Amino acid sequence: MKQVINLFDFSQKVNYKTEVLAGLTVAMTMIPESLSFAILAGFPPLMGLYASFIAGLVTAIFGGRPGMISGGAGATVIVLIALMNSDGLEYVLAAVALAGVFQLLIGIFKLGKFIRLVPHPVMFGFVNGLAIIIFMSQLEQFKTVVNGDVTWLSGTALYIMAGLVALTIAIVVLLPKITKAVPSSLVAIIVVFVLVYFLGIDTKTVKDIASVSGGFPPFHIPNIPLNWETLKLIAPYSMIMAAVGLTEGLLTLNLVDEITETKGNGNRECIAQGGSNILNGFFFGMGGCPMIAQTLVNLSAGSRARLSGIIASLTILVIILFGAPVIEKLPMAALVGVMIMVAIGTFEWVSLKIFNKVPKKDIFLVIIVAAITVILHNLALAVLVGVILSALFFAWESAKRIRARKFIDKDGVKHYEIYGPLFFASTTNFAEKFDVADDPDVIIIDFKDSRVSDMSAIEALNVLTQRYQKVGKKVHLRHLSKDCRRLLSNANDIIDVNILEDPTYKVVVDEN
Repeated sequence: MKQVINLFDFSQKVNYKTEVLAGLTVAMTMIPESLSFAILAGFPPLMGLYASFIAGLVTAIFGGRPGMISGGAGATVIVLIALMNSDGLEYVLAAVALAGVFQLLIGIFKLGKFIRLVPHPVMFGFVNGLAIIIFMSQLEQFKTVVNGDVTWLSGTALYIMAGLVALTIAIVVLLPKITKAVPSSLVAIIVVFVLVYFLGIDTKTVKDIASVSGGFPPFHIPNIPLNWETLKLIAPYSMIMAAVGLTEGLLTLNLVDEITETKGNGNRECIAQGGSNILNGFFFGMGGCPMIAQTLVNLSAGSRARLSGIIASLTILVIILFGAPVIEKLPMAALVGVMIMVAIGTFEWVSLKIFNKVPKKDIFLVIIVAAITVILHNLALAVLVGVILSALFFAWESAKRIRARKFIDKDGVKHYEIYGPLFFASTTNFAEKFDVADDPDVIIIDFKDSRVSDMSAIEALNVLTQRYQKVGKKVHLRHLSKDCRRLLSNANDIIDVNILEDPTYKVVVDEN
């Protein structure tokens, strides 16, 4: 029973003041970002705030770890732009709900563990790419619309914007050296707001992006035909959105694990994300996932519990219902300054320092993953490419490790003692170790220090033994595992093994 009702770790010491202030800071930085991405995708602006409220609340309570912040993220929204343009909002809502179902199933079947397959260089590339995206998205706030054309700010407007951004950054950097009693980002936002409001400074505000006033998220069943054609249309978008959301979420979870030196639960996070996106699809949200920028704002403000995420999401709801007139007057410069500092803090600067100390393939992985993230904004593709390239690099390096120790015993039998893994990439090198024409009539191939790993390796053994049989020579294969012996088509004729010494390979499976 305890496992069902224990949503929070009550043994954890919670600093309520820090959690509340961190939650307020996160809400302030999340609002303009969610609005911006909703407008970018062509959605009603409030869909972004609804997504941040729903995703933020559900994952804060049920998610895989304290400290993570979810909301209406650009990473998942970008996937849906094409569907919005071609088929409209109702299909988008259905796709968001279906993406939630996919994520829920991944969590239920405990597939979140496969995030461990992401190597560290890919992680560096992913984080660096996101940092660049966060920074570049802030530059958009230095643009304005003149006679229907988007142009860069100039003259006084540019100087005011740049000055207020610089002031915000200065407060964020310098205040922690004086006191850490309150989050420096929240203080920066309040100070700049007070200056702009009481001095009557004319600068860009949240209202210039969109109105944040509205009601409680309305329940709405997507008005689409329930047939196979609809499923074929929305399923690809849903799968990509689910993959992007889980990729960003689980990598963010790993990042928070490293920062806080604690361990989260990836499968629980998958289930929470799925549940939040199902609700988004039926309550007019644009869908969401964990947001690395807001998570880092939260952690830098001192939060280590779930309370800050709950406060942030409830703050967004209160603002939608009651606080819009005040929030719409927030200067965008203050929010831009905070997010620029988040981008600087997100970037893994250590990855630049170690460029001349790590293998070139790892440097290449960092660069290619970051480039795909920045250029295509497709986090799932970036990580997938990184994992595939990393696997190929590993296969190539492992293929070069196979070797053979050769000797002829007193009975004239030639022994080949194989070292290193035999698999698809090493079969060619393996075959080149043998001298079929000049070998004696009997040879022994010993796999005590090797591992026959796949069907390509088994086929290589079949081909090798057939080559020896054609010239009338006898081959004994020793220390093969039982699965290998079963699969060798001519095993009964050629294998001479000691059953007691044959290894049985088992895989350790983590239940989480």
